[in-house]
Amino acid sequence: MADLSLRNIRKAYADLEVLHGIDLEIKSGEFIVFVGPSGCGKSTLLRSIAGLETITSGDLVIDGERMNTVAPCKRGISMVFQSYALYPHMTVYENMAFGLRIARAPKAEIDDRVQKAAAILQLSKYLKRLPKALSGGQRQRVAIGRAIVRNPRVFLFDEPLSNLDAALRVATRIEIAKLKQSMPDVTMIYVTHDQVEAMTLADRIVVFKDGNIEQVGTPLELYKRPANLFVAQFIGSPAMNLLEGTVVGKSEGVMHLMLECGAALDVSADRGALPVGERISIGIRPENTQITASGESGPVLTGTVDFVEYLGEVQILYVDLAGSAQKYLIKAADEKTYARTDTIRFTARAHDIHLFDAKGRSIAGRALEPRELAQ
Repeated sequence: MADLSLRNIRKAYADLEVLHGIDLEIKSGEFIVFVGPSGCGKSTLLRSIAGLETITSGDLVIDGERMNTVAPCKRGISMVFQSYALYPHMTVYENMAFGLRIARAPKAEIDDRVQKAAAILQLSKYLKRLPKALSGGQRQRVAIGRAIVRNPRVFLFDEPLSNLDAALRVATRIEIAKLKQSMPDVTMIYVTHDQVEAMTLADRIVVFKDGNIEQVGTPLELYKRPANLFVAQFIGSPAMNLLEGTVVGKSEGVMHLMLECGAALDVSADRGALPVGERISIGIRPENTQITASGESGPVLTGTVDFVEYLGEVQILYVDLAGSAQKYLIKAADEKTYARTDTIRFTARAHDIHLFDAKGRSIAGRALEPRELAQ
């Protein structure tokens, strides 16, 4: 069991600072996922926690002890890398036992730890095999097993699934989730650029951008209540649709917005004191968009289908919308067949519409007046 505290962590390479004062509290037993685009600093922070990178300033505290100058081997941490890094001439058993042998652990203890780790990872029948006789997913499980046998306080995973094909990624992701369930007291920190992995594995997600934390929360919190435009578009697949507009007036506790696509939107004034003329963005997820019948009344938008992706259970419609340079994406789960140049009408429920100010910050609440998205 281990609590981690990151206090104003900064990392610089000469004059280039890549981590800009990271503050984060991680509770014992949590599964935390660092997610963000390439180059955002998530792997650098993970390596700093492991001791593979020197922290420029700030404090890394594990269970009340400052770890900045503690050797990596004495931090109680095991790390699983993107590369399996298995010894090709050693069996699965020997690969998993190697670290303990170097540490001169008793032979009986080594065997006990390896057998227990192999049972957890369903590797017991492969212990006598060489790595070349294993699949990619099995090799990754061996790498995880090598970390488990050390009985660490903290597990670090650095994009462990990126070398696997799609089917193996899903299978190994499930194995990691089961591993966490079998070791509830162990703290795990997992780095990925894949938001699907983040959403399915994490107790809490930490979203990074350009060396800063954008938001920390549960997967559902980040999906339902993104703090800003970056998080809103990074979490969710396909990404959230954005429509640009302007505050054009106010009356009786209501802000009147006009979108570039020609739609009017009334927003309760308690969502923020935005001045008239302020630029705004509204966000609607593709899965929260409902296609309406041509004769149906009510608030709608109208667009032209430009392209259709058929995915079996859903169709992804790429729609051209007047006044918008980007395609509006819709997840259509109905059985109707859509084709290029079809004109469609669509809307969204009030509580599924997100509002962001000119700086990309989410405006609290999502309650809209009955006239939302009126043409």
